[in-house]
Amino acid sequence: QVQLVESGGGAVRAGGSLRLSCAASGHTFSSYAMGWFRQAPGKEREFVAAINYSGGTTYYADSVKDRFTISRDNVKDTVYLQMKSLKPEDTATYYCAARLSTYYYTGPSDYDYWGQGTQVTVSS
Repeated sequence: QVQLVESGGGAVRAGGSLRLSCAASGHTFSSYAMGWFRQAPGKEREFVAAINYSGGTTYYADSVKDRFTISRDNVKDTVYLQMKSLKPEDTATYYCAARLSTYYYTGPSDYDYWGQGTQVTVSS
């Protein structure tokens, strides 16, 4: 089992940047595929980005491609989401998720473990 704790959320103006972190504990982090999802009030949880166990493969939702970058540090047991050129529509609670696998996944139901979320608010 793995425990996930997100941090780095906050309030920024449109065009600004934030870096989210998700620290993992409890199991061999490098065995897990990781993903970032977000959920705005009244909306379903949506996929943002995913990374495979080694960090060699990444995948992004079209809405964040070229603006967000997912990465991981398997020594620090942490996955990151660097967000730039933020837009008001990026406002949501951001969650990291983990699945014991060497691949990567884009559906919420594909993941077994979730963090508590961190709020990102982008004002115009």
